[in-house]
Amino acid sequence: MTTDAPSQNRPVVLITGASRGIGRAIAHELAADHHLILGGRDRDALESLVSELPSAEPFVADLSDPASLADAVGALELPHGLDGVVHSAGILVSGTVEELTAEDWTRSFALNVTAVAELTRGLLPALRTARGTVVTINSGSGYTSGAAGGAYSASKFALRALTDALRAEEKEHGVRVSSVHPGRTATDMQRELRSFEGGEYQEEDYMRPQTVAATVGLALRLPADAAIDSLSVRPR
Repeated sequence: MTTDAPSQNRPVVLITGASRGIGRAIAHELAADHHLILGGRDRDALESLVSELPSAEPFVADLSDPASLADAVGALELPHGLDGVVHSAGILVSGTVEELTAEDWTRSFALNVTAVAELTRGLLPALRTARGTVVTINSGSGYTSGAAGGAYSASKFALRALTDALRAEEKEHGVRVSSVHPGRTATDMQRELRSFEGGEYQEEDYMRPQTVAATVGLALRLPADAAIDSLSVRPR
């Protein structure tokens, strides 16, 4: 059964990039005991996912458009605050420094960093009310970079700096901030990356999205006396 309002006693969590990949896996991971606000740009895809879950609603917004994002946040009804936000939406911009344009760099940072900061800023009052948890889906590229990955890695390094700053700023308000760094995961983004690298995509070589989702569930469900600051999870 689907509802437009949180089921009684369910923590409320907003997930961006919820219609596919890791974001979708996170929605299914949390569905049994959370009310979910599912973020994305494709209303039909979100409504389809909502219909699969016991307590969920769509959050349709273009994260790269501050005005659209502000309108969507303003329309949320969160009388008891927000227990968590999971920033799963992201973009892969590949290419060497020689190849990439200023527009490529701007596009990478706009979704992977600026949108995260702007959405979090809009949700901070509700997160503080509930003493909620912010989870960012970062990457192994948030620690190291390789050839032709400069724009993506730079944005993920910046996202790590953002979460470190936010964690320090929000400690007095009781908001937890967790940075999850998955290694290579079997998603459409990984398929795109392997195509760019000229390599073969073999799903069995990578972690399942459900594995990453389980680590996010751990960060959100952790008892209130502790927090996961940063968690790196790699293919075994």
